[in-house]
Amino acid sequence: MRHIPTIAGRELGAFFVSPVAYVVLSLYALLAGFFFLSSILQFNEIVIRLQQFQAIEQLQAVNLNDYVISPFLGVMSVVLLFLVPGITMGLFAAEKANGTDELLLTSPITIWDIVLGKYLAAAAFVLLMVALLGLYPGILFLYGDPEIGKTTAGMLALLLTGLLYAAIGAFASSVTANQIIAFVLSFVLLLLLLMLSVIADLGAAGGALGATGTVAELLRYLSTNDHFETMVRGLVDTADLAYYGAMIGSFLILAKAAVESVRWR
Repeated sequence: MRHIPTIAGRELGAFFVSPVAYVVLSLYALLAGFFFLSSILQFNEIVIRLQQFQAIEQLQAVNLNDYVISPFLGVMSVVLLFLVPGITMGLFAAEKANGTDELLLTSPITIWDIVLGKYLAAAAFVLLMVALLGLYPGILFLYGDPEIGKTTAGMLALLLTGLLYAAIGAFASSVTANQIIAFVLSFVLLLLLLMLSVIADLGAAGGALGATGTVAELLRYLSTNDHFETMVRGLVDTADLAYYGAMIGSFLILAKAAVESVRWR
């Protein structure tokens, strides 16, 4: 396990050697600024409209968390779905393409050292992205009064979702030597995981998929959407934390199995 920080540091440094990291961070910050400004303008329009109609009760119910921060974090979680695969696609695929994976596998380090080291590098990059995003809600505390607890829960939800996306991306990268295929596979898996709750709702409504009862509940539980929305509303449940922990662990185990399978070919 002592090799994990070394591998993680090497991978994290490799991100910033190439322009990929700077492009992703710049694009993320640009999109975050655009969607944050859009949320502020929509909030301002709602307030003005309610004031014009003198809807005092509705005006008192309007708050920054529900009308600005929560929608903003929801949109940025979808943006992560597009950007995280770009960070993780080369974790293992690049090693295979360059032929350096054999050197790693024959070196005196375990498969878990390799997998966890590479994953922690991606996780650190996700943490940097979420920290960068946190500057925008932070502005509201200077000029408004959002709830600290609810905002923190929302940021935690975004971080955990990003960490799960990184684990799925690491798995996708471990099964192929082509970075483009790794990106597409990761994106498809993330999109499917996000849409499972929609599939469950279609089935519950009598759709063709017929996902009713136990199956619908299972699909909703596996979907990141319901867990993310619960935490963004300020409800940090141990069941949601356990979900993220179990899903991250499961995909890391799959990545470890995929990397280890190379030794048996």
